[in-house]
Amino acid sequence: MRIVITTAGSRGDVAPFTGLGRRLQDAGHQVAVVAHASFEGLIGGCGLGFRPMPGDPEQLIRDWSRAASRDEVQALTRAYADGLADGVAGAVEGGDVDLLLTAFGPAALAMAAGEAHGIPVIGTYLTPSFATARFPLPNARNTGDGGPQDDLAAGQDVLRRAEGVFAGAVRRLRARFGLPERTAGSGALRPVFHGYSPLLLPRPDDWPSGVEVSGYWWPARPDGWRPPAGLADFLAAGPPPVFLGFGSMLPGEGERLGDLVAEAVRKAGVRAVVQAGWAGLSGFGPDVLPIGDVPHDWLFPRTAAVVHHAGAGTTGAALRAGVPAVPVPVMADQPFWAKRLHELGVAPRPVPFQDLTAVRLAEAITAALTEPSHRHRAAELARGIAAEDGAAGLLAHLRTAPGGRG
Repeated sequence: MRIVITTAGSRGDVAPFTGLGRRLQDAGHQVAVVAHASFEGLIGGCGLGFRPMPGDPEQLIRDWSRAASRDEVQALTRAYADGLADGVAGAVEGGDVDLLLTAFGPAALAMAAGEAHGIPVIGTYLTPSFATARFPLPNARNTGDGGPQDDLAAGQDVLRRAEGVFAGAVRRLRARFGLPERTAGSGALRPVFHGYSPLLLPRPDDWPSGVEVSGYWWPARPDGWRPPAGLADFLAAGPPPVFLGFGSMLPGEGERLGDLVAEAVRKAGVRAVVQAGWAGLSGFGPDVLPIGDVPHDWLFPRTAAVVHHAGAGTTGAALRAGVPAVPVPVMADQPFWAKRLHELGVAPRPVPFQDLTAVRLAEAITAALTEPSHRHRAAELARGIAAEDGAAGLLAHLRTAPGGRG
């Protein structure tokens, strides 16, 4: 089966699909990933096909931060969504696609492309994306303790807003394909597999049938990857360091954040490995090693704790490693996962980025390292997650599909 996976956004929105793609390939399918040009090396290095998705999410975040008005933000978002529509259309117009898998963001675009070309579409989502009375969805405006009905309403509001972001792009894409206009709320995609562990967040019992929580799709390591010599030497030269990274967030914050991190590390009395990310962190002391992209599955088990922005992928990687976390959420789904890590006992209380100081970060690192229950709970969850096979449900579904195998 010729399978195309459509995704968009930062590295955390792309990397899990390298792992899922490799599993599909190992089962005998041909797999290509549609993603932004900056990820061509990552995808190709994992042995998967690549198809380009217009747009630059890093530049989009920079432009958002400089936008002078809400109208300008909306115009930037609209242009980005139109680029995604072009990418999805281009990925299927060659007629060499038997199945579309789609992340949540471009799902409505993938559904339009699938409808136009007679291609089945399956959702492969990285965060919970169906409203439930059990918890407010990520990005909910109301995250208080208002009760089940408030949680359900907050989730429905999240989905309406997400639909609105892509409404114009979907309308234009359907017109391009000669399809009738899709009415608002005319039906969510099925089936959908959510690529995170049910130990982190169990499947709500009020979700519709055909919507599953399958377990993580771990990013694949690029073929032939080896750890940089400087990193291996640093790890061998002392006790396990603390990892600090804020992922694909905060472009342009590098110098200020670097100074803050350096002071926090000194106050906490730890060694540290710091990933620059889009922020471009810089300005560290002798017990701090700056690094570029390193596979989390290799690095995190060699650390004492992981300070991160609580993006979905990094959250999973830290849980897999069995080490305590220090969540510093910035935006989007990150406050949701940060809160969940604290509820599970693997992390102290989150420190929202807007409240971050060197003192607060140092205190959180110290709490993560000195409270034994954080490490014990992290190790317990890691053992459970290791027993899961996140791709199994999707592979089983494909075996029952017409022409499927795997």
